[in-house]
Amino acid sequence: MGKALLVVIVLAVVIYLTIRLVDKRRAKKRPRPPSTGPTPRRRVIAPDDDPDFLRDLEQKRRKERRERGDADSS
Repeated sequence: MGKALLVVIVLAVVIYLTIRLVDKRRAKKRPRPPSTGPTPRRRVIAPDDDPDFLRDLEQKRRKERRERGDADSS
């Protein structure tokens, strides 16, 4: 009885692995659906990686310098 149970378990594992392998191969052969839109922009991780943030920061600094310079000359 113990040997028969072991054979059934081994056979079940072999069948399971075979079915998984076949399913994975079929999935690779299936054509993917076409993209529905543009690819998303790369997510910016930190502010110093964002060119828009850096440009705005520089503009704010220049504006502050001009305002301080105007205040000093009065």
